[in-house]
Amino acid sequence: MASRYRVEQRKITHRGRSFHFVSYEGLPANASKNVPATVAAWFLVSGGYRREVMPQQLDQDVEELDRMLAEWLESHVFAEPEPA
Repeated sequence: MASRYRVEQRKITHRGRSFHFVSYEGLPANASKNVPATVAAWFLVSGGYRREVMPQQLDQDVEELDRMLAEWLESHVFAEPEPA
């Protein structure tokens, strides 16, 4: 049976910069390769790379999602480094 997962995309502007987020379907576990299952998640896509952001919640309100993505940007992209 074919997968019915639908990839979603969100482009948000935060602090004057544009960010592109894409959802990817989770994968089943592969015991023969000792790989655990993964859940559907949002990823930040930039420069040919992707970085996992948070699990995807189906039917999530778009305004709430954008707020959560902006909060993630604040704590992971714009956060001040810890003093040594």
